[in-house]
Amino acid sequence: SAAWRRSLLCVLALSLGLASPPCKARIYTNHWAVRIGGGPDVAERIAEKYGYRNMGQIGDLKDHYHFFHSRTIKRSTLSSRGRHSFISMEPKVEWIQQQVVKRRIKRDYKPGNIFYNDAKWSSMWYIHCNDDVHNCQSDMNIVGAWKRGFTGKNVVVTILDDGIERNHPDLLQNYDPQASYDVNGNDMDPMPRYDASNENKHGTRCAGEVAASANNSHCIVGIAYNARIGGVRMLDGDVTDMVEAKSLSLHPQHIDIYSASWGPDDDGKTVDGPASLARQAFENGIRLGRKGRGSIFVWASGNGGRSRDHCSCDGYTNSIYTISISSTAESGRKPWYLEECSSTLTTTYSSGENYDRKIITTDLRHRCTDSHTGTSASAPMAAAIIALALEANSLLTWRDVQHIIVKTSKAGHLSAPDWKTNAAGYNVSHLYGFGLMDAEAMVKEAERWKQVPAQHVCVESADRQIRTIRPEHVVRSVYKATGCTDNPNHVIYLEHVVVRITITHPRRGDLSINLTSPSGTKSQLLANRLFDHSMEGFKNWEFMTTHCWGEKAAGDWVLEIYDSPSQLRSQKVPGKLKEWSLVLYGTSVHPYILRSEKTRSSTTIFLEASVSLLQVKSLKVAFVGPCDPECNERGCEGPGPHHCINCLHYFLKFKNNTRTCVSECPSGFFRDDKKRCKKCSSVCETCVGSRSDQCTSCRAGYHLSEGTNMCVSSCAENSNTCRRCPENCKRCTTASICTECKPGLSLQGNRCQLTCDLGSYYNGHRKTCEACHPACATCAGTGVEACTKCAVGYLLEDWRCVSTCSSGYYLSEQTSDSGQVQCDHSCYECLGPGERNCSSCVSGYNLEAGACVVSTICKDANEESWAEGSFCVLVKKNNLCQRKVLQQLCCRTCSQKG
Repeated sequence: SAAWRRSLLCVLALSLGLASPPCKARIYTNHWAVRIGGGPDVAERIAEKYGYRNMGQIGDLKDHYHFFHSRTIKRSTLSSRGRHSFISMEPKVEWIQQQVVKRRIKRDYKPGNIFYNDAKWSSMWYIHCNDDVHNCQSDMNIVGAWKRGFTGKNVVVTILDDGIERNHPDLLQNYDPQASYDVNGNDMDPMPRYDASNENKHGTRCAGEVAASANNSHCIVGIAYNARIGGVRMLDGDVTDMVEAKSLSLHPQHIDIYSASWGPDDDGKTVDGPASLARQAFENGIRLGRKGRGSIFVWASGNGGRSRDHCSCDGYTNSIYTISISSTAESGRKPWYLEECSSTLTTTYSSGENYDRKIITTDLRHRCTDSHTGTSASAPMAAAIIALALEANSLLTWRDVQHIIVKTSKAGHLSAPDWKTNAAGYNVSHLYGFGLMDAEAMVKEAERWKQVPAQHVCVESADRQIRTIRPEHVVRSVYKATGCTDNPNHVIYLEHVVVRITITHPRRGDLSINLTSPSGTKSQLLANRLFDHSMEGFKNWEFMTTHCWGEKAAGDWVLEIYDSPSQLRSQKVPGKLKEWSLVLYGTSVHPYILRSEKTRSSTTIFLEASVSLLQVKSLKVAFVGPCDPECNERGCEGPGPHHCINCLHYFLKFKNNTRTCVSECPSGFFRDDKKRCKKCSSVCETCVGSRSDQCTSCRAGYHLSEGTNMCVSSCAENSNTCRRCPENCKRCTTASICTECKPGLSLQGNRCQLTCDLGSYYNGHRKTCEACHPACATCAGTGVEACTKCAVGYLLEDWRCVSTCSSGYYLSEQTSDSGQVQCDHSCYECLGPGERNCSSCVSGYNLEAGACVVSTICKDANEESWAEGSFCVLVKKNNLCQRKVLQQLCCRTCSQKG
């Protein structure tokens, strides 16, 4: 076929090293997803008939099976042909798809050579604010939720990643085997694969943030430290649609929350999302998971900030079914890796600049780390906070959880230039969604929560008028939405808004797209992407915004597309907006005030008019309309925030004795334990109490003195804040850099620590020197794997000191310290470095002249397609048989003489 010839041409072009291959190579695996009706016995019979092995049902997807074929190439740029491909002609086979490798990236970033070994409870700044060195601004009220008795008990969280170290001392107690699976290895054990670089640490780090045990004298405390924690090993191998679907649909009646800190490339040029099986897994989880209440999918929004990426081009974070989590630094400033988009729902803490503190969590080899980073660290935090809310109320649906997040997240000290208040009264930003999560507010809200009304989905008619997108011009299209008033799916109050767009364009990265709601709230659906040179445009791509949450659906929606041409493109061919449509998600009644809006009688109208005209204050007519979102369940006497009977969050009292309900206390006020906004001292901008020594920031012209928490008119060295040095420093230049130490301490790097003798290390937790393991000459901590240099008679092997080389390692004579170097990955044992020094091979390889080569069943010479002038003959004639992939593909032809 034409597709087959194109694949051959692509492989040959790549093999010849052409600079511009005529196609993008897809990597086909020897795994298939098959939909077969009739049950498991029928599937087993069909698999056996065509030489497949049936690996079982794909997750929780009914009639979908995972077939494996051992006699096809494991990874190939060509889709597989042969007798086995006739399976598609079987009447019971409804659908079959050979799985291709999808590129999925873990959403952390690799910092420089900075290593800290001082993990302890007192350093967990994102859980509690109790140190005055870093001027802790605002926590997520996690301790407040704990004090109310919520620690995640009976809630199950699973980390979809590269595995978790289930026997880690901080994870062992809460580990749940029923919430775990190894999709890469097709077994029940999610233990990560160990290597010298600790590449597969990601899942273990995320798991510790959620459910590390409390009060066990090891490392950290998880946010939901009594929750059960599982892990799915699915990123340490080829990621296909089937792998993702298996992971997303694992035991949906047992697992409550799935946390994922990965996605398509954050390279600023990729547009990708879940394929058919993964989409079905999401939909099944939402519809059927947690006994019909819906699985909770928590997703990291992405780390493509430096590549100018936009998370609206990621179909996972852009989905209404996922809770997309952004990050903020401790200071409330935007991290350098952050992506901005309108689908982000909320924010938790993570790392920022190099000098900002990072996240402390569990690490591989039973260790701890204080350098977990990126939105990878934020998503598990959010999953843990949601676990606290689910313990408070296990009947919450997936939409209830999103509503509670929207209502309780706070702008607080988060710094963003685009904070705006939408028409429903919610503060929202493209950087942070609805703000920083508040665990205590969430559990309080969850305890008294009443389920929101059923979700309505209104699919408005598509606008198919073709419009030309000219350079440096705006295409503006207005759609008058009704919210589907003429059918049962009528939407009045909005939740998610999805815009489906089809655009052709010579350079996709030059486009930016905005959507303005009938209430005037503008969402940026897409920003310019510097590295996106694609000419593919968008084909029915779904952009999603949460910024209109709570607003009315009906009215004029305005879509604006702007083309900012780059110097890298020809402007001769303009782009075209082919089609766009709205999908409005929400409810037909107010989600919180369930009283129906009664039709007013003529008598009521007459009485209201009489009250207005005669100002008869003693006559009151009960208010029956929707209350302001800041009113609690007791209702209101009118539509405004000053009409509430009781406030949902805080109330602010004015001098004239009137009061209004607010979501946050304004500048110059603090909140007390009775939900009142009280005034700060006159020189304080923000404070924790009314006294002058309870300031946390100052009004213009004053500076904060950290030692006294007072605002002073002048500060040494023209600094805005007089900061205290760390406790061991005598002098310092910043909060983390000591220049002189107190007596009895020495400067080690930028820190003052107790000077320890050779063979011992400084234990920061106990603040004393302790002996290294006997195998270590010097070390960074306890245990044989913490050695930095080995004692006499021992050899350094990766992370540990050993007496003899292990299998897969050989003794290196070139290193200055005694040490070992790992064999080439194809060798099981070796005599030296490189692929030609193997002495024995791993399973699936044969030893030939010191090299381990793949054991392959050759059959290409027997196929009619390999006749004279065929692909393999061309490979042999062009001396390309030494290329491994071509050697495997054409092994019989390549082995022939002549």
